[in-house]
Amino acid sequence: MKQVLNLTGSKEFREVLNAKIKLSLINFQIMEEILELKQLLLKGDIKGSLTLVDELEEMGRKDIINNIRSYAIILLLHLIKQQAENRTTRSWDVSIRNSALEIQDLNERPKSKGVYLKTEELYQILEKAYPQAINKASLEVEEGRYDYRELEQKVNRVEILNQAINLINTDEVK
Repeated sequence: MKQVLNLTGSKEFREVLNAKIKLSLINFQIMEEILELKQLLLKGDIKGSLTLVDELEEMGRKDIINNIRSYAIILLLHLIKQQAENRTTRSWDVSIRNSALEIQDLNERPKSKGVYLKTEELYQILEKAYPQAINKASLEVEEGRYDYRELEQKVNRVEILNQAINLINTDEVK
């Protein structure tokens, strides 16, 4: 029982839980939009229906991007810690692998066997997630010894981003 409490108190768990709550809210919104779409189709309002379909498509894409971004922050956080401290732990390695796997899974289009986001778009998400990751890492690297500006000087941003995109794009993490 104590292990479960420790697990649920972890930062990664809270971040994933927040992402799941956002997903539930988005699913509720999508359900409402689908019901509205049904009404528009029953009325024969094709133009209104197509507009709503476009909105649903955009909502789905934003949801995927937001979820990928949440896991990108966790992935980058641990890569930053590895580089800054010039070491790793099994816990960091597992978090890195799990984050890369989640991003791969979220980005996979099940029916077409393609992906939602191409490598360039994933890289842009990583770039946008990097400031949050460096902020969080500044609290953890060497027990909070550096503020985010000092930590940014200590690590190689481009190298970390490239390492992250390579992990996401490889089958080796599986």
